[in-house]
Amino acid sequence: MMKSFKKIGFLLVSLSLGSFTILGCTQQRSFSETQIEPETQQRATPVQTESPTETPSVPYVPTPQIVVNQMLELAKVSGDDVLYDLGSGDGRIPITAAQKYNVRRSIGVELDPELVQESRANAETAGVSDRVEFLQQDLFQTDLSEATVVTLYLLPDVNLELRSQLLRELEPGTRIVSHDFDMGEWQPEKVVKVQSNTRQHTLYYWVVPKEIPDGI
Repeated sequence: MMKSFKKIGFLLVSLSLGSFTILGCTQQRSFSETQIEPETQQRATPVQTESPTETPSVPYVPTPQIVVNQMLELAKVSGDDVLYDLGSGDGRIPITAAQKYNVRRSIGVELDPELVQESRANAETAGVSDRVEFLQQDLFQTDLSEATVVTLYLLPDVNLELRSQLLRELEPGTRIVSHDFDMGEWQPEKVVKVQSNTRQHTLYYWVVPKEIPDGI
């Protein structure tokens, strides 16, 4: 009789452990299968600054195509323009500028070599590689003087550090559009809200003045 009770007890313990194991596996599988919206996927893209001791990271967050189109519309991009996209990611802004708005030249500046390679492949596929160029380099070391349009999706502190370079190198009348982040005391001429599938985006628009405003 005692042996029977021991066998039953052993079976109950085995079943309990088995159930716990199955439950644990099921929960782990469900968590690993959770999908992330493409717009929120991020890859840290380092942006080197003039300070040799600091290298802030700008996360790579793809700009939805509806926002790309609105940025280029806001800048009134045309066939006479030379566009520079700072932190160009997978190249969608320079490629769209060439493909849809027929810009004279379109340059993307990106530090991540994998993204630069992907961008060049995307431009080849889109059939615009003759007018689109991707530079793997630090945006703070990039000569922007030939740009007539500059687009960017960086970070607030990077925008502020970049502001003086934009005002110093760009010709008066050059248009600048920033996705989501402003430039501090430099007030934009226009602020536009754009709704994508996942959230609302803010676009800031400036025109480089003949004289640098006070306090900037």
